[in-house]
Amino acid sequence: MYGKAFAPEYRGSLTELSVNSSLVDVLAAGTEHLRAAERAGRRKEAASSGLAVAEAHRRLGQVDDADRAWKASYRAAREAGDTALMAWALWSGGTLARQCGSFALARRLLGHAAELGERGGDIVVRGYSLAGLAETGRIQGDYAAVTALHEQLLAEARARGEARHTVWALEGIAQMHRNSGSHDTAYAMFEEAAGIAGRAGDRRGHAWALRGLADIVSERDGDAERALGLLAEAEAICRAMSLSSALAYNHKMRGNVLYRAGRYAEARAVYEQSLAEFREMGEPRGEALSRLGLAKAHARLGRPVDETAAELTGLARALERIGLRHARRMVARARAELGITADEDGAGTVDASAPVRSDARRDAAARADADASPLAAARTEARR
Repeated sequence: MYGKAFAPEYRGSLTELSVNSSLVDVLAAGTEHLRAAERAGRRKEAASSGLAVAEAHRRLGQVDDADRAWKASYRAAREAGDTALMAWALWSGGTLARQCGSFALARRLLGHAAELGERGGDIVVRGYSLAGLAETGRIQGDYAAVTALHEQLLAEARARGEARHTVWALEGIAQMHRNSGSHDTAYAMFEEAAGIAGRAGDRRGHAWALRGLADIVSERDGDAERALGLLAEAEAICRAMSLSSALAYNHKMRGNVLYRAGRYAEARAVYEQSLAEFREMGEPRGEALSRLGLAKAHARLGRPVDETAAELTGLARALERIGLRHARRMVARARAELGITADEDGAGTVDASAPVRSDARRDAAARADADASPLAAARTEARR
């Protein structure tokens, strides 16, 4: 039995905030409490309020402000001698690093956050940090390394009746199944996640689950209209909570759905929208994935083959620089789908032996959704 979802990252005097609180409201309340705590010299409260400020900035896509805020929270927690709060700040910094495509830094900060959480006796931040490590590996495509950790965290969350973390783990495992071609298993897990999130009042988790369901309904069933309906429902949640990053990924998925349905001009417009959103918030992974969808839509609309080939070559390099280990496979699938071969310089020709498919279910290639060092290194990062 699952209880109501809660937001442990809203700590100290901000515990009244809900997991569904608008991020604009969280930022306003957190900033007010932070300033009051700083004036009063209450370092622990400053660290707690600063954590909420950092998370609000991060989820709003304001990455520079988020970077300053988590580091200030870490310093305040260290001055207060609160190990668990230091762990929460490092968790926020590691999550931000992953969002910005700095995967090595994300692993380092999240690893130290898990270590400090265990040392400080805070099993929640330990679990969130381990979940962050698992998600980092999943996003990079290293499923073999993180599947067991996802499943371990799912079992722990189920045992505690912790709805929000159960939903997160189900969605992560479902995404790996979806990207591996096990659509029915993925659908069942996204469906369970949506149900738990809905009953627990976890609107953010519910929005991500709806996005996952829409992806499979579009890919497996070829039902674009149902998929677009699910995405519209998720978009309303994202807008109500000011979830900038989730909204951009929702729009990118809308582009995928329209593309698979052969509605290439509409897909192009939506990919352009998501690309602008990701660029504004400085999220390179989302930007690169939107560029991939946009390149495919342009190709379907008659873009010269050599230009498409050059774009795909540049994208492969950009994705590999970010650290997405499956980048080469993603771009290779796009080339195969479009019937393009290319030399090392990116010049392309149409491969007549690889006909371009055009049915609504054809786009298996649109799986675009688809280092540790001493603690002193994390402390150095936090001081910057």
